[in-house]
Amino acid sequence: MPDLIATRETLIELTGLRRPSAVRRWLDRECIPYMVGADGWPRVLQTIIMARLGGPSKAPVKEPQLRPWR
Repeated sequence: MPDLIATRETLIELTGLRRPSAVRRWLDRECIPYMVGADGWPRVLQTIIMARLGGPSKAPVKEPQLRPWR
């Protein structure tokens, strides 16, 4: 199972920035939601990053096919 939270290295590669405050400012400008850890680094879900980059997201949930009621 892939990690749920993007790694620090992933955030550095994505943003090109090394300081947590700079990474947070970049995420704010890009409207990417995150939570700040006790160490000051933002915690971003991998699925959010994948969705923003156009990657695959969760498979659509199949819903039951209902017939019209008569």
